[in-house]
Amino acid sequence: MSGTYLGMPAFPKAAEASTRNAQLRANLTHATRTIREKRARAVAELDDWAELRAAGKEIKDRTLRRLDHYLLQAEEAVTAAGGVVHWATDAADANRIVADLVKAAGESEVVKVKSMATQEIGLNEALAAEGITAYETDLAELIVQLGDDLPSHILVPAIHRNRGEIRDIFREAMGRWGRPAPEGLTDSPAELAEAARLHLREKFLRAKVAVSGANFLVAETGTLVVVESEGNGRMCLTLPETLISVVGIEKVIPTWRDLEVFLQLLPRSSTAERMNPYTSMWTGLGPSKGADGDGPKNVHLVLLDNGRTATLADEVGRQALRCIRCSACLNVCPVYERAGGHAYGSPYPGPIGAILTPQLRGLTTELDASLPYASTLCGACYEVCPVAIDIPEVLVHLREQAVENGPVHRAEKAAIKAATWLLDHPAALAAAERAAARTRGLHPRKLPLPGPAKAWTAGRDLPEMPAEPFRDWWAARTRDRKDGTP
Repeated sequence: MSGTYLGMPAFPKAAEASTRNAQLRANLTHATRTIREKRARAVAELDDWAELRAAGKEIKDRTLRRLDHYLLQAEEAVTAAGGVVHWATDAADANRIVADLVKAAGESEVVKVKSMATQEIGLNEALAAEGITAYETDLAELIVQLGDDLPSHILVPAIHRNRGEIRDIFREAMGRWGRPAPEGLTDSPAELAEAARLHLREKFLRAKVAVSGANFLVAETGTLVVVESEGNGRMCLTLPETLISVVGIEKVIPTWRDLEVFLQLLPRSSTAERMNPYTSMWTGLGPSKGADGDGPKNVHLVLLDNGRTATLADEVGRQALRCIRCSACLNVCPVYERAGGHAYGSPYPGPIGAILTPQLRGLTTELDASLPYASTLCGACYEVCPVAIDIPEVLVHLREQAVENGPVHRAEKAAIKAATWLLDHPAALAAAERAAARTRGLHPRKLPLPGPAKAWTAGRDLPEMPAEPFRDWWAARTRDRKDGTP
């Protein structure tokens, strides 16, 4: 992944700051609870939801086992339909390809469909370094861009903002990026949507180049699929003359028939809808073949690796590549609800980010090594995942890797050695328990450990010590029974 978020603090430090932001927590709590309640109702409508979920998992697993085959099949189909396929090994490679294509078109600006892959590689920043301006057109992404912010949710990137904050951002920043906000703009959702619509329309009508991602890539036909709710994506995909799609290699699915499964799983898990308001599909240049018909005259597909091949090699961790970016796991996660998306230091926040980001970027930084611990392992994320990713299993797997690759603290080794000796000597253990019980009035609320150990004790109270150890209580109870005492 790119360095866009690198340099941010490790998750515990970032979360400590974000959990103190009362407005952020209120915004997140309201939004996530609303979304997950609606999702539960939408899923309950289908009697065969469990079967659909199993089918989605099986399709993804089958694809990942033969990913090389399906990628080559997709390349052949896209090329036959008039598109051009580019292979990008990492973020720098993908950014260079896109920048070169924009320059070849003679343009210095692009409009963008919401795309997590382009956030992952830091495309906007890379294009800016080449003198190219990228305009976000998804409403939530527009809010994030105008506010000089970072996305904090997979589905609703501006979930951490309320209507009043969005109104202030529009008033202050819209004029610097194009058409200014109307005079007297209020925080009414209808007025905010209209201000965004007017601001974006001039960009849609002017732009010659668009950049998109894709929710799915159908190997047998070379068809790219984007699902969205606003129609801004449809404008990006049809009006510009050149369309560049940056797509992770894990987005491929084998057949058109497989798509039917995911077009039921995704909308209900993400927006809690029976189907998406806009489902756009394009196959190369289409019937016009770039003549005077509808659609772009030049279509490019950038297939992005950027750590996915390495993830695929991990038999436990590869299930993260099943992800269809629905965000259901975020909306049920108690850690995400309290910490917010920015604490994860990645375009992929929440439970899926805690397992995907460390695999794409590696566990080499303090931030990435901390992400597998950003979870209570409650399992709620697994229960709602539409493709049955066992996120707790992967979290534990990555924690093992983080420990194996990380430094071994001398204090930790000494504590484990002392505990081992104590547990091996019952008499000494019993004496220690009695001493702890007799001095319980002197115990601090938190264990005052120094250094790295403080990260564990700072957020955890010591358990209250009983008046007597269990051993003594049981021994007294056994004596009473022998004496006939009830």
